[in-house]
Amino acid sequence: MIIITSAQIEGKKIVKTVGLVKGSTIRAKHLGKDIMAAFRGLAGGEITEYTRMMAEAREEAIQRMVEDAEKQGANAVVEMRLATSMVMQNAAEVLAYGTGVVVS
Repeated sequence: MIIITSAQIEGKKIVKTVGLVKGSTIRAKHLGKDIMAAFRGLAGGEITEYTRMMAEAREEAIQRMVEDAEKQGANAVVEMRLATSMVMQNAAEVLAYGTGVVVS
């Protein structure tokens, strides 16, 4: 599956537009990670526990978007974007979306 943030794929021709493809996941903070994050917050610097958690959430959302694209018959996704929003205290949604297309 080709995934790209631009509208065109160099060297490929879009022969069909499938439409919106998307995937999302919601992640909540883990108590153990929260305690470590609090200590890191006091000392300053990157909170690696949350960095890893959000990276995993992005990858899962992208994988779900790919599954949706394949289900709809696409072999590529153009204009792919990621969005994050807080759905409740201590939980965030990561959404991956784009336009599913068939390229040759």
